[in-house]
Amino acid sequence: MSNQSVQTVGTSGDKLKVVLAVVAAIAGVVGFFYLAGQPTLVRAAALVVGLLISVGIAYTSTSGRDFINFSKEAVRETKKVVWPTRKEATQITLIVFAFVVVMAMFLWGTDKLLEFLLYDLILGWKN
Repeated sequence: MSNQSVQTVGTSGDKLKVVLAVVAAIAGVVGFFYLAGQPTLVRAAALVVGLLISVGIAYTSTSGRDFINFSKEAVRETKKVVWPTRKEATQITLIVFAFVVVMAMFLWGTDKLLEFLLYDLILGWKN
């Protein structure tokens, strides 16, 4: 027996809802720019209303609810992250810089060694 999840195909109603949500979001953005001569509060209201309508329509579709649940889980997982202290972040940054410097010197030395072997010893070209 298989443990793979089965992904169902959305209905045409769900697809129409997603399209309407995108159209509502675009209408809010267009309204924001169309009302360029109006006060900023009116322009911002047009944008916010368009986005809220878009979110409302999207939430009624299966894919919209899945996206919102995914977003909530992402925020929940982000809250579980243990961020490093300032001291730890500084130490890690210094270690990375030191490694970069050592690696740069190693690659420079390797390049010069190969240049010497190839051009001076094998080919006989003098720089």
